[in-house]
Amino acid sequence: MRITIVGAGFSGSALATQLASTEEGAPEVCLVGVGDTFARGVAYGQARPEHLLNVRAGLLGTHPDRPDDFATWLSLGLRGRDEFLPRVAYGDYLAERLREAHEAAGNLSLVRQEAIAISRVGEGYRVHLDDGGYFASDRVVLALGALPPQRLAGIGPRLAQSPRYIGWPWQDNALERIEADARVLIVGTGLTMADVVATLAARGHRGGLTAISRHGLPPRAHAAVPGPAIELPPSIRHALGGRDLRALLAAVRSLVHVAPDWRSVVDGLRPHTQAFWRSLPDAQRARFLRHLRSHWEAARHRIAPRVAEVLASLQASGQLQVRAARLLRAGLRARAAEVLLRGRGQVQADVVQYDYVIRATGLDTDIVRTTHPLVSHLLDAGLVVADPHGLGVEVGDDLQVRDRHGAPVRGLYCLGPLLRGRLWEITAVPELRVAAAALAATLRADTRSSVRRTGDGLARELLLSAGL
Repeated sequence: MRITIVGAGFSGSALATQLASTEEGAPEVCLVGVGDTFARGVAYGQARPEHLLNVRAGLLGTHPDRPDDFATWLSLGLRGRDEFLPRVAYGDYLAERLREAHEAAGNLSLVRQEAIAISRVGEGYRVHLDDGGYFASDRVVLALGALPPQRLAGIGPRLAQSPRYIGWPWQDNALERIEADARVLIVGTGLTMADVVATLAARGHRGGLTAISRHGLPPRAHAAVPGPAIELPPSIRHALGGRDLRALLAAVRSLVHVAPDWRSVVDGLRPHTQAFWRSLPDAQRARFLRHLRSHWEAARHRIAPRVAEVLASLQASGQLQVRAARLLRAGLRARAAEVLLRGRGQVQADVVQYDYVIRATGLDTDIVRTTHPLVSHLLDAGLVVADPHGLGVEVGDDLQVRDRHGAPVRGLYCLGPLLRGRLWEITAVPELRVAAAALAATLRADTRSSVRRTGDGLARELLLSAGL
């Protein structure tokens, strides 16, 4: 029995380490991923020293039973466990834990190549690699992380091919090419924007920075000292069980007014958001995505206090402006990008020139529009079907993907941000490690039942051949 995990970022490497085993008869586990981000993924493999984790160090272990493992690995004291450390350190931790599992276990192999296609062969699969090779697998887990960024709507073809448009700020040292006095437009005001601004500030950027999004909401900051957990009152628990988004919003607003810290309310909701999301009908999910998503993500996915101080300082000086606006069109004009912007609630659009336009719109999980070769292949083959809201792939309760007809695809699973359509809250380490542990248990049980079925079938063949 072979289990192949496609994608060697956090989700894939966490699952691989949980399936690694020294037991005789354990299924073979094969982790396939791109070499330069192996084990670290994009989030931690392409991070810079100024990019800080958005979760305190004491909560970042890869296994749900050992949430303090990262802090223990670094030998941090009580104070250090509450700090927001550089993401490069976390990437080192993930790589080390995977290396240890690989060396200790007898069933884990690592393939540092990109999987470009997966085809169904009988009851199993054939995994095709970018060097032309392929191998067979009984089970496959898609742990692909977020998809490659798409070109922004409204970007003209000449600008799209110009160095003045940066579609992925961490590729090929793109930000290092920006002159210190350049005027920069950042499309997106979330976590990626915060990283971009932190990098430009660390490089001594002097030019004006403008960040835009539909609601113009930058991420909120974590408290310097973690606050106590809050027990949700009956009003919120009742709203959570009622499948009513409006009632939940009203209850949360009431609680925020009397809670000592609004962060404790958001954190108190976190263990319940997956179940609540699953209970919502499509119409209410669409309403949330249209009206509340930006507000929730700004409050839920918070940034380290030091990063928040950098943003606040730049805003106070006027160097950074965060606007609620939409990019209508952007084209290349002489030595600049000419951009047509319309502010939220305005009819008149403004024409503004910038030296660079940077896409910083965050996670992309739309499998219909993606350029990812493997995802496009699976979609064309009908082995996966898109979530109706562009939040990844459709799966069942066991995380097996659904095909174009809505039927479960036996032995093909998904893990990571492409599960947002099913779970919504599945992009941060605490939720990802719980999902990885649950899927590891599912795969082990699946393996044992498959072995029993194979053994029963062999026994029947032997009895028939003996005439019994």
